[in-house]
Amino acid sequence: MPFKLKRKNILPAIGLFIFLVLVFTAAFAPWIAPHDPFRQDLYSRLAEPGAGHIMGLDRLGRDILSRIIHGARISLMIGVIVVGISSAAGISIGLVAGYFGGRWDNLIMRICDVFLAFPGLLLAIALMAILGPGLQNVVLALSVMGWVGYARLVRGQVLSLKEREFVVAAKALGLGNCRTMFLHILPNISGPVLVEMAFGMAGAITSEAGLSFLGLGAQPPTPSWGGMLNEGRLYMLTAPHLTTFPGLAIMLTILGLNFLSDGLRDRLDPRSGVRRI
Repeated sequence: MPFKLKRKNILPAIGLFIFLVLVFTAAFAPWIAPHDPFRQDLYSRLAEPGAGHIMGLDRLGRDILSRIIHGARISLMIGVIVVGISSAAGISIGLVAGYFGGRWDNLIMRICDVFLAFPGLLLAIALMAILGPGLQNVVLALSVMGWVGYARLVRGQVLSLKEREFVVAAKALGLGNCRTMFLHILPNISGPVLVEMAFGMAGAITSEAGLSFLGLGAQPPTPSWGGMLNEGRLYMLTAPHLTTFPGLAIMLTILGLNFLSDGLRDRLDPRSGVRRI
């Protein structure tokens, strides 16, 4: 049994470790990075990994490790802001739809259906084509789609809780609708919401990398993992390290967040039944 418990908890622990490393790297990037991420050395461009530059240099002679470290700031910032805006809007809308029901519920759910009819990334690309490239527009485009998942999740949870005894008792005591929703219902659905937020951060980081790869996100010379992939795709055969290391950074970050999300779900959802080992 001790072995099973240890094996069951190892993946969430790895996910938490990766997330903490990401946060630490983003917070202290200027002090951790071994070189200036903008400094160019054209005479050594495309240099392979070596003692002075353990991940090599890019097409302009910039240190890839330093740019990946600073790129973590972009990824984490986009993930946190998009999840914050999307969850705040989606939770509020889902509470209203599930609690009041009726025409409000039908209207909000039909709006959600309209948004879900479009592939998320394609809609974000369309919005970016209208708004123009830039990190602010990336946040706006991803938040426009991100709230839908939270709204549907919260609405379903509220429908299953609003007839429970503690909610009926709160109404009987004369509590207003807002206090009932935010003080009694919302704390009881915080577990699924936190899991959705962890998955949402992984999705936001992936989407930002995709938009930056297409040239719609962070603009040069700002270091971005997706932008670094785009710059290195022309040199995949001659200098594969230009795409290998940014790709690994994205993969490990998303993998860690997914491990962490699974761990949160198993820990916070009492109905998850038999745990995976």
